Amino acid sequence: MPDSEHIFLFLPSFLSLILFFILIKRKQRTFNLPPGRMGWPFVGETIGYLKPYSAISVGEFMQQHISRYGNIYKSNLFGDKTIVSADAGLNKFILQNEGRLFECSYPRSIGGILGKWSMLVLVGDMHRDMRIISLNFLSNARLRTHLLREVEKHTLLVLSTWKEDCIFSAQDEAKKEYALQFTFNLMAKNIMSMDPGHPETEQLKKEYVTFMKGVVSAPLNLPGTAYRKALQSRSTILKFIERKMEERIKKTKEGKENPEEDDLLEWVLKHSNLSTEQILDLILSLLFAGHETSSVAIALAIYFLPGCPTAIQQLREEHLEIFRAKKQSGEMELNWDDYKKMKFTQCVINETLRLGNVVRFLHRKALKDVRYGGYDIPCGWKVLPVIAAVHLDPSLFDQPEHFNPWRWQQNDNTTRGTSPSSSCPSTPSASSSNYFLPFGGGPRLCAGSELAKLEMAVFIHHLVLNYQWELADVDQAFAFPFVDFPKGLPIRVQRHTSDMN
Repeated sequence: MPDSEHIFLFLPSFLSLILFFILIKRKQRTFNLPPGRMGWPFVGETIGYLKPYSAISVGEFMQQHISRYGNIYKSNLFGDKTIVSADAGLNKFILQNEGRLFECSYPRSIGGILGKWSMLVLVGDMHRDMRIISLNFLSNARLRTHLLREVEKHTLLVLSTWKEDCIFSAQDEAKKEYALQFTFNLMAKNIMSMDPGHPETEQLKKEYVTFMKGVVSAPLNLPGTAYRKALQSRSTILKFIERKMEERIKKTKEGKENPEEDDLLEWVLKHSNLSTEQILDLILSLLFAGHETSSVAIALAIYFLPGCPTAIQQLREEHLEIFRAKKQSGEMELNWDDYKKMKFTQCVINETLRLGNVVRFLHRKALKDVRYGGYDIPCGWKVLPVIAAVHLDPSLFDQPEHFNPWRWQQNDNTTRGTSPSSSCPSTPSASSSNYFLPFGGGPRLCAGSELAKLEMAVFIHHLVLNYQWELADVDQAFAFPFVDFPKGLPIRVQRHTSDMN
């Protein structure tokens, strides 16, 4: 066949291909994308975005982008085309339309280390089912009757180790002692009935420490890296949990009583249809949940409060009143009514979470083309609602860089207020929860949010009653993007000796 005939035969296909690409280009040009820049090939702007910065700011990178492009801009982050939102309205819109217009979409490295059945990465009905199980485990009734008692028990255990006039790292205490002796022990006890101090509990705790270091590390699966070690620890932890499951199943088949029937593992085995792999990832998720939020938030409260002595004084008065009432009634342990009396404490917790921003941004993906505020968000693009940017927005919170617990005592439709003192505001400011999302929102609102606030309140109660403290060295919270203190937040503590009668 002559060459001219070959050309003639392939010409329609060639023209169709050209037409296809023209149509694709036209469709792309119809999108009115937010302004911004995509950065370098492959890495985009990820390196600049993740550069450490002060945790009470949005960082130089984001501040420059907001100043140049506005609160909604495009970028290339974590290997994907991304719409970044520092806009309060868009953030709420994204979270409220979970499963309809947007869905959770974390980087693959997160799913690789937490597991494909982890609640953090699950979407749709499976996430809903897992969340229901978690909410049952962390129900209000269980918080009142069981978890409050356990929280106080482990708080007192940790604070009893603090020595007079010694300088130590508050964050090490909060994260290693408090989180691992409190959060880990609390969850291990209620999930698998494991007792604190038992050899198997301590061994599991060591593996958990290694695992946690890898979760917040660079996802480099190379020999010797924190991520590789974490994957190995994950395997060890899952094998341990699976052995516990097999022991329970064996006892049930033999008709033996299970004294652990009140824990989560027993409930899931009896009342759910989850597979072994799903149960393992669920339990690992719950061990992971709250570790960073609770422990870092407590360290942040220890950091913020000395800069506002008026807040410490008001906290102490609130908790002395609770203590004296209990002493008069002959009671020792805190109960739910005591917790509900901690009104100003809740203001301190809210302000700590707003200013410190333990959870700084979320990972989402557009399920269809979405139009918001005149801009288009194309289907398949990643979306990053930056919670910290809203919490630190001066158009929503007056003097947002200042620690002002009193702003939460007002309850109207605005978050604006006045802060007469640069060091510590002394008059109330108006506040609202409209734009306050420390635990996310919508269908994916953190199942452990109430437990986290309970942990903080009980810790603050016993801290201000029994100790006064000061920062022993200059330090500040940095976002890496997880929040940490470069020097470990060294503090010096002294026990209170008066006002307890």
